[in-house]
Parts: sequence; C-alpha cells; structure tokens
Amino acid sequence: MAEQKRRGLLHVQMDIAPEHEDELNTWYWQEHLPERLAVPGFLSGRRFEIVDGGPPKYLAIYDLEDVSVLDSPEYQRLINPPDPRTKEIGRMLNTNIRRVYVEIPRLEA
Repeated sequence: MAEQKRRGLLHVQMDIAPEHEDELNTWYWQEHLPERLAVPGFLSGRRFEIVDGGPPKYLAIYDLEDVSVLDSPEYQRLINPPDPRTKEIGRMLNTNIRRVYVEIPRLEA
C-alpha cells in the first residue's frame, strides 16, 4: 500500500538588522522564493511582516504538497550546500527559526 501524502507547511521566522533589510528583501523576492517555488511539491510561498510585538519581524510560510518534498533531491540541492549569497544572508540574520508542520486530517462525524 502506498504511503499517504502528508500535506504540510514550512514556517520560517527571521529577523535582521535594519541596515540589511533591503538586501534581505531583494534576495528573498528575486532569488530565494523563485528557487523554492521551482521545486516540485512547493505549492506556494507567502511572506509577512509583524504588526505588533518584538522580533522576529518576518514570517515566511510555504505550502507543501507533502512534507517529504523537504527530503527530495531537488530541494536538497538548494540547501546542501547553500549558495554563497544564501550563506551571506544567513550570516546577517539575527534570528532564523524554521519549523515544519503536517496537516492534521479532519475527522468526519
């Protein structure tokens, strides 16, 4: 029997010094997000900025067709090793919290 797909979310919170925000934003929109969305199984990506409260300032949420996409060769090629620009941005981040969530199946009554 085939393993059931487990729809998921990749949730990333990040914070960066104000003097590096423009660099982060340019990298994210021009490089990072398009690379992720080119990976089969990444359905969408959205980015948010906090309204109230402290850091981390930014939140990125990626909808995943299945959480196993994070183990796929296509995704692993992006992160192991990361490209030089991604490494540079990573060193600038004050906070980088990455979590993976799996969808809880709805129980039918």
